[in-house]
Amino acid sequence: MKRCSAIRLALFGALALLPSCGREGSSDAGPAVPSAQPQGVARLNPSATNASEMIQIPGGKFIMGDKDEVDAPPHEAVVRAFSMDRNLVTQDQFQKVMGTNPSRWKGGKNPVEQLRWSDAVRFCNKRSELEGLEPCYDLKTLECNFEANGYRLPTEAEWEYACRAGTRTAYFFGDSPARLGDYAWFEKNSGGHPRPVGQKQPNPWGLYDMAGNLWEWCNDFYKVDYYLEAARENPRGPKEGQNKVLRGGAWRFSAANCRSGYRYNESPGYADVCFGYDIYGFRCVRNSRKTGSP
Repeated sequence: MKRCSAIRLALFGALALLPSCGREGSSDAGPAVPSAQPQGVARLNPSATNASEMIQIPGGKFIMGDKDEVDAPPHEAVVRAFSMDRNLVTQDQFQKVMGTNPSRWKGGKNPVEQLRWSDAVRFCNKRSELEGLEPCYDLKTLECNFEANGYRLPTEAEWEYACRAGTRTAYFFGDSPARLGDYAWFEKNSGGHPRPVGQKQPNPWGLYDMAGNLWEWCNDFYKVDYYLEAARENPRGPKEGQNKVLRGGAWRFSAANCRSGYRYNESPGYADVCFGYDIYGFRCVRNSRKTGSP
């Protein structure tokens, strides 16, 4: 199972010298807040919450997985149509919706980072409320209502389908990583930190930073052999688990980690910034009835 344990072991000695660093092992991100829109809270125009910057993704089938990874045997999956943020959620957007910016690497157009899966979920709900949409998440159980019309995190299948954009190669631009620098910020070109969104070339469906910059939280729990039992149509991950799936690679990871089918995972309540929590970000999706090409 690919975990962050290797990083933690490598930094164990350094951690002992940093008494201010701590780990929150619980998946509980704090007191639950009501999912209904509070009275007196003004709705924002959808353009203010990035709704105008979404790409319509048509429903369809594809080959999901990576033949070189033990936890990702290739198999056919089918997903229904949905809309996906063109870019990672930025710090400006997160600040506007949530009133705070937890990021280490400050910059309005930089992707928001240093946040937990549960923080991303709370943003999805708040963004929905501000646009008068039905929130997808029950913040007491953190379960997702996939029929709600609000924002949520993509399923792992939705994320990979959108990333591949009709391709079947290791990367959405081919099998060789030689051109990765044209599309992604990773260990060889990032300069040691995340970069503003949308600076590299997009994938064939117009989505930016689907490879590199930050790992992206998905809705699914992670299970190493889940693909062997996954539903063919609209798979939504195991019903329970310890970790959540992340996809896409990040600014201080290798080219191999940026492959379209590569899987990563982390605890949804892990909040120790000393272990590089600035490598995790997210983008939102919504259900869509449109079936045309992006």
